[in-house]
Amino acid sequence: MKFLDQVKIFIKAGDGGSGSPSFRREKFIEFGGPDGGDGGKGGSVILKSERNLNTLIDYRYQQHFKAQRGQDGKGKKMTGKSGEDLFLKVPIGTQVFEEDNKTLIYDFKNNNDEFIVATGGRGGFGNTKFKSSTNRAPKKITKGVKGEEFWIWLQLKTIADIGIIGLPNAGKSSLLASMTSATPKIANYKFTTLNPNLGVAVYDDKEITLADIPGLIEGAHTGTGLGIKFLKHIERCKTLLHLIDINEDDLISSYKQVRNELKNYGKELIKKKEIIVFNKIDLIEKNDLQKKVNEFEIKIKKKTLSMSTIESESIAKIKSKLINYVS
Repeated sequence: MKFLDQVKIFIKAGDGGSGSPSFRREKFIEFGGPDGGDGGKGGSVILKSERNLNTLIDYRYQQHFKAQRGQDGKGKKMTGKSGEDLFLKVPIGTQVFEEDNKTLIYDFKNNNDEFIVATGGRGGFGNTKFKSSTNRAPKKITKGVKGEEFWIWLQLKTIADIGIIGLPNAGKSSLLASMTSATPKIANYKFTTLNPNLGVAVYDDKEITLADIPGLIEGAHTGTGLGIKFLKHIERCKTLLHLIDINEDDLISSYKQVRNELKNYGKELIKKKEIIVFNKIDLIEKNDLQKKVNEFEIKIKKKTLSMSTIESESIAKIKSKLINYVS
């Protein structure tokens, strides 16, 4: 399934049905009078969040959606049938914007949330409504009100407990694959991850949702590389797991490069809880590992964890630490 996190769609609620101008025509009833019923209400367009969805790809090829029109009123004071509401499913984390793509209308944060984005038109009045002591045979009716219609933007911002960030090729996809049942693309070249990947890790009967965010290179916040497109997905993560390849020549420079991109994109990102994890420790001697870790912790003044995605003990250790950040 392809990943799509922004779409523009046109929605139209159903128009209300018109009122009926009917008069009674029964035999032997000399002055039957009006008996026209009201028109039915038009159907509304309702957005509903769905936990099992993680992309907006369903709206790529169909971009126009219209709810059902209300039926016209009938004789014998019969009200027209209301049009059926149109339900459109979206992933949790979807934000609804007006056509300017700036004015937020609604934010889906929970499963099965519903939001009436376009309201159906009210049904018109039949001639019965206009009967009075001075007008016994009114022919007046009103037409149904038009349903709301406009363009809207849907933007998906991934919601996860832990967002895995770092430079390209730091091993983020490998970490996600080793901790969850997710199957991201893994290869030894930059930008293997072209879309955010989600996975659920289980430890001590507790679940942790992790998101693998495409690598952030220098200038990502201005559009360089792939990071700018996906930096917004980090906004919804409660905690950031900053993964660093221990074999990098300059660990501090690598760390600061990613942190600068977060800071330049939005100051709120830099305030999130952070777990620093050194990866690929199986490719370095123990003495060199300890030396690098000590030097890093002294200069950055933060504690770190070390791991290898091919060692089950490392995976279990990281899982146990992550639980403390989401419980």
